[in-house]
Amino acid sequence: GEALEVTREVNCVVDFIHDCEDQLQKLKKQKEKGLLYGIPISIKDHIDCKGHVSSAGMVKFLGQVKEEDSVIVQVLKSQGAIPFVKTNIPQTMMNYDCSNLIFGQTLNPLNHQKSPGGSSGGEGALIAGGGSILGIGSDVAGSIRLPSSFCGLCGLKPTGNRISPSTCNNRTFVFAVTGMLGPMARDVDSLALCMKALLCQEMFRLDPTVPPLPFDEEVRLRGNPM
Repeated sequence: GEALEVTREVNCVVDFIHDCEDQLQKLKKQKEKGLLYGIPISIKDHIDCKGHVSSAGMVKFLGQVKEEDSVIVQVLKSQGAIPFVKTNIPQTMMNYDCSNLIFGQTLNPLNHQKSPGGSSGGEGALIAGGGSILGIGSDVAGSIRLPSSFCGLCGLKPTGNRISPSTCNNRTFVFAVTGMLGPMARDVDSLALCMKALLCQEMFRLDPTVPPLPFDEEVRLRGNPM
């Protein structure tokens, strides 16, 4: 409900993930509660979800419905999270604004005259507007960091190859810098919890190219000012 209200105002959601109800029923039957048990999570448009399109804001990809979840979505589900919406991006994701010809312009919920930033702008707008508490964006040259800054949020671009990349087939560009998926939220603790949940045996099993290094709580605590 909150996400619907926010997107009516700022146009940040492009798709509702219809099997989130089924996911909730499955969770109730699971004996083990994952670290993200019951948390609804928003997902940037280009990240593959079974039964949905990963458009990258481009018309040419609209007919291509994905047959399976990307690794990160599988891991989130295994940890009890419920991916529930996909969020808007600029066309090709090569922009620090957030608009495309399919879904239109996303506005900054703090000031409708301003951009939420890009390319994870739909995530920034939805979380800042109160429609999601945790989201997954991606970042090559600022695409998590800029919308986090523009919308007053916390975001993390992890080290290259720390998390399995999106299986999206829309990689039109080759970069010298590794693009990374990463969490966006209102506080650092949420980012830490998400990273801890993602860096699990299920991730390392599904993608053997990811170094099997769990999240180091000590490093994070050492970084905190006393």
